[in-house]
Amino acid sequence: MSYLFAAYSLIWVLLFAYILSIARRQKKVQDDLSQIQDWIDRQKK
Repeated sequence: MSYLFAAYSLIWVLLFAYILSIARRQKKVQDDLSQIQDWIDRQKK
């Protein structure tokens, strides 16, 4: 039974780490898009 608990714990830890990595990448993409939008706005002026 301890192997089952260890397996479930490992899955949850890996899932949490995966979600955190996706959130970090999404923030980076949003920052890049914001910079592009600022550049476009400056070009229009």
